[in-house]
Amino acid sequence: MKIELFVTGIISTNCYIVSNEETREAVIVDPANVSRRMKEYIESEGLTVKAVLLTHAHFDHIMGIDKLIALYGSMPVYVEEEDLELLHTPEMNESTVYTAGYSYPGGEVIHGGEILHLIGHDFQVIHTPGHTAGGVCYYVEKEGVLFSGDTLFCCSVGRTDFATSSTSALVRSVREKLFLLPDKTVVYPGHMGATTIGNEKVNNPFV
Repeated sequence: MKIELFVTGIISTNCYIVSNEETREAVIVDPANVSRRMKEYIESEGLTVKAVLLTHAHFDHIMGIDKLIALYGSMPVYVEEEDLELLHTPEMNESTVYTAGYSYPGGEVIHGGEILHLIGHDFQVIHTPGHTAGGVCYYVEKEGVLFSGDTLFCCSVGRTDFATSSTSALVRSVREKLFLLPDKTVVYPGHMGATTIGNEKVNNPFV
């Protein structure tokens, strides 16, 4: 598995292109936008984009969906059921605060506990409500990596002052779900730098 980070979008979101180096298939986690660098990378690597994985449906993680589909064709956009309303509603996904508003009318519903078999890897869906009610993380056990979105950051956690947010739910999600993963698990968050579960257990002041 190859993971390439692109910081893009209005408020510098971490967008990950995750690819299988043998099959040249890829999924994209949280497409805030499709930058020129992203397009050049996809083309230079000869990648076929197979799916979009949303950790949640705030505007800064979804606004590149339509551009992706226009460039690379129809593909499933996976989102947890409780975030469908955010995906479909500009006022709830906060896009009207920064733009004229954005929504995506589709979405393939997923739930915690599911395993998405994509590009030759198993992406385990961990439902982590708190930042949003439908927030999820994607854990690839074989590779020892977790895409945490805005649930868990390096020595921090996501905000809980939005529609459907809950501070207590977020703390429980991190403590009771993410902290059960191996300490060496590498965490790729929605903003800021990467970390590990072991580091967060010791140094994260919020949980």
